[in-house]
Amino acid sequence: MHGQRAHPSRAHAPARARVTPGGLLTGLLRTTRPKQWVKNTLVVAAPAAAGRLFSVPALGRLALTFALFTACAAAVYLINDARDAEADRAHPVKCRRPVAAGQVPVPVAYAAGGLLAVLAPLLAARLTPPLVPVLLTAYLGMQLAYCVALKHVLVVDLVVVTTGFLMRAMIGGVALGIPLSRWFLITTGFGALFMVAAKRYSEAVQMAGKAGATRALLTEYTTGYLRFVWQLAAGVAVLAYCLWALEGHAGPATGLLPWRQLSMVAFILAILRYAVFADRGTAGEPEDVVLRDRALALIGLAWLAMYGLAVAHW
Repeated sequence: MHGQRAHPSRAHAPARARVTPGGLLTGLLRTTRPKQWVKNTLVVAAPAAAGRLFSVPALGRLALTFALFTACAAAVYLINDARDAEADRAHPVKCRRPVAAGQVPVPVAYAAGGLLAVLAPLLAARLTPPLVPVLLTAYLGMQLAYCVALKHVLVVDLVVVTTGFLMRAMIGGVALGIPLSRWFLITTGFGALFMVAAKRYSEAVQMAGKAGATRALLTEYTTGYLRFVWQLAAGVAVLAYCLWALEGHAGPATGLLPWRQLSMVAFILAILRYAVFADRGTAGEPEDVVLRDRALALIGLAWLAMYGLAVAHW
């Protein structure tokens, strides 16, 4: 007798899940990547820098902005997973995503994503300043273009992901009518590019010599180029932050200690500590890197404390 052999293309494919109302809702929630929502807390960055964070009206508007941005990001994830369902089913890890596994039908994912993509900017147009829905619409357009084509274009893919982080940091200031300084934008933009390039570099290092990179574009980047990008971005971010910290302080200090200048030490230490993981090729999702390394988390808390004291003029 001859033994039966599994079809190679189905080696990693999970059994199709039976769709139930409860399973569908759970699958839709999982597809929106709740773990990634922590990135959207960047909406408080500009208000915190301006000392406008601790008032009830500001917190209410920021909570609304956070929810609207999260809805837009969720829309992108839903549409992306619906579009990539067939390709994901052939991937050893992505095949477990709810849409690829059949827990969420493709038409339902498209419908839910489209609904969120329409409702979020409309609600923003009614409840927030005019520039907020403009930014949300621009974010949606850019991210959907990334899903369709831009993620296959060298360098542009890095720029699009970095700009997504920058938009998160900008939209909180826009929602509260806070002018955004050039140093804030440069530091945030290049800090985001540092983390994005470090993640790509880590993926490239881990996939070196293996077939089937998790991102097709990784085969077109060299690890040397990606290392250059994250090192350049780290240098520009540090320089911009230091220029901000030292700017306009010729007069007497207004606080107990020069917290603004002292925060440079913590900021540089945080960059150097993060670079350790980038250099090792283990810098994955930024939130995972920070939360899994106690030293980096403590440095981050120290920076937040000094930054807060500087803003409060203590």
